[in-house]
Amino acid sequence: MTVDRLLHVIAGAMILGSLALAHFVHPNWLWFTAFVGANLFQSGLTKWCLMSSILRKLGVPDSTGDAA
Repeated sequence: MTVDRLLHVIAGAMILGSLALAHFVHPNWLWFTAFVGANLFQSGLTKWCLMSSILRKLGVPDSTGDAA
């Protein structure tokens, strides 16, 4: 799995998890959803994401090498 695909999986899991927590535990968990969304927005504008940097340092490959 590449950095981009894993990043999408992690972001999606965080959003779905925080929505579930907001529904079942406390509505203030929606602030975490907003935080993840703001980070996605920021990374779209600046082309830099902290989670991508962390994943690269952990050895996750940038691409599969396929010409797709």
